[in-house]
Amino acid sequence: MPNILAVGIATIDIINEVDNYPKEDSEIRALNQLCQRGGNATNTLVLLSQLGHNCFWAGTMADDMNVKIITSDLDSYHIDFTNTRCVEHATNPTSYIIHSNDTASRSIVHYRDLEEYDVNDFKQIKLDNFDWIHFEGRNIENVFLMQQFCKRNFPHIKISVEIEKVRRQIEKLFEYADVILFSRPYAVNSGYKSAEEFLLAQQINFNNKILSCTWGDKGASLSIKGRLFSQPAYRPDKVIDTLAAGDTYNAAIIHALLETEDLSKANGEEILFFSCKTAGEKCAQRGIRLFIERDTCKTALNFPL
Repeated sequence: MPNILAVGIATIDIINEVDNYPKEDSEIRALNQLCQRGGNATNTLVLLSQLGHNCFWAGTMADDMNVKIITSDLDSYHIDFTNTRCVEHATNPTSYIIHSNDTASRSIVHYRDLEEYDVNDFKQIKLDNFDWIHFEGRNIENVFLMQQFCKRNFPHIKISVEIEKVRRQIEKLFEYADVILFSRPYAVNSGYKSAEEFLLAQQINFNNKILSCTWGDKGASLSIKGRLFSQPAYRPDKVIDTLAAGDTYNAAIIHALLETEDLSKANGEEILFFSCKTAGEKCAQRGIRLFIERDTCKTALNFPL
């Protein structure tokens, strides 16, 4: 059973469910409100844990009154967080989310005022037994040094990085990654109009890496050692909640690649179909716990690559 470490953040998500997205300078009543753990890295681990992997989180968390929401949720998914650093007299990052029932879209206001996990924290982790490390594309200088340390001292470990937003010098994080997971906003801000166009341009410099780019309801594309694959989005009968769909897609890609002995010979068409369908299945329900019981994800436990 592979051991996976994810380096990134955990958040407190406060989700307000409304009929329609509010107009500016208006007041509406929420139909429902949830307070739960969120964060890209930890969401991805939750999915990977359900897919049968041993999962570990490294990051910082505050000792405030909401920390139990984070730790109890991670415990419920058997995710080890002994490699985190607790910051005293601080506040955990918070995402204020408006979820529109009309469009199933979500809008997020994120607040963070917490120390970052740094390379010295990372070097305290016993990395020998890890098979894969997944990084969020943030905290750029420290993450770059973590990747560099890992590749120089533990070359057997595969590294993936999520490139979600345009950030200063984020391209530094491409060098040591085996798998780069791009988002549509990053590609659009880079001047591209489709996932295929974007990945074809990236292949010029990164032909030896595995690249992925999601494109919302248009699906996704995947490049494996210069071979390009594309897949339409999987559309469930009803889209209910798109929150964490991208994290679900990333987890599915990592899972499928871990099931592949030789990444250079990975079946890109099957991997991409599986990942798009898994993300689509997630959109058919709220949250990321129950969908794993569906036939699509049961099949994933013995995914034929």
